[in-house]
Amino acid sequence: MRILKESEEQDALKWLDEAARVAKGSLCDRAHCGSVIVKDGAIVAEGFNSPPQNDGALRTCLNEYEIPAGFRHDRTCCIHAEQRAIQSAHKAGKDMSGAKIYFVAVDEAGNKVKATDMKCTICSRAVVDAGMAEFIFYAAEGVRSYDPAEVDALSYEYKTPLKK
Repeated sequence: MRILKESEEQDALKWLDEAARVAKGSLCDRAHCGSVIVKDGAIVAEGFNSPPQNDGALRTCLNEYEIPAGFRHDRTCCIHAEQRAIQSAHKAGKDMSGAKIYFVAVDEAGNKVKATDMKCTICSRAVVDAGMAEFIFYAAEGVRSYDPAEVDALSYEYKTPLKK
């Protein structure tokens, strides 16, 4: 992991702003996330989190589940932003090898929210499988750039906290 600086950070913030724009389309009742895949200075694909088929009838965002401490599987109702962006690129026949994926969540007002832990192994594996070169997050200490394999390894370390 490295923290981007100067012109590299400014370039990344431009794409993170695009991901935030995309996140505003999220149909999730819990979180609004967006991703853009960028290759050769252009957006290849974008995606936001939403229920399967973007169908509100399939929404279970606010359901509560008994999740034991250490449970390592996603229990959200939504297809994740990264998954949707990758699906979109595949459907359009776009080559993602060497691309960068930018991920950000936004609050209700559309402001970017700083990322914390690398949580989703499903998304990290999909980014690795697509052959992307970087996974970029907006975070508390600045814009973080990861090798996708590093994000994947970190996702296995994340443990769901015990609900109280």
